[in-house]
Amino acid sequence: MLAVAGCGIQPTSVPVDAGAAPSRVACVLPDDGPRTPAPRHTVVRVYLVCGSRVSPVQRSVRLPAGRADVAGALLETLSDEPGPRERAAGFASQVPPELEVGPGTRTDPPGTLRLSTAPSGLPPFALAQIVCTFAETEAGAPQEGTVVLAGPADAPVPEPPRRIACTTELRNSPDAADRAGTPVGS
Repeated sequence: MLAVAGCGIQPTSVPVDAGAAPSRVACVLPDDGPRTPAPRHTVVRVYLVCGSRVSPVQRSVRLPAGRADVAGALLETLSDEPGPRERAAGFASQVPPELEVGPGTRTDPPGTLRLSTAPSGLPPFALAQIVCTFAETEAGAPQEGTVVLAGPADAPVPEPPRRIACTTELRNSPDAADRAGTPVGS
């Protein structure tokens, strides 16, 4: 005798996007006590991808002087592969290693940072990582939790600078990056 059971869901030939799969990773590093930075380094919070959100981890980073240089150092650490402890806790990065950052042009609003790829051309998780990491440091406006980003000034159709906040929505649903931010004029 053959028994057939079903769950009551009709099959379909159309792919259905039901969102990110539930994550069983902890997204928390074991607490080893206070972190001691390497010489001439500072312990900063950087945001990495974990499950279907971005979450902060602490990393020791050598931070130079100046907004654009700080942003460059942070971008470099974001594009680094997670270490063994970070990987074991489920962390990853989607920031492209070839991505670069520099200061805004003289016609940009003060504090603008220009990326070598337009923010709209980045993977949503990468943009969320960058925004949340920069917004908490001298690279952004930490008192406001925002950063002003733009793409290359020499792009055929340059995107205007946008002030983007590291919101709960952006951290928990990086797809919100597509609609995040407000255009700012010079």
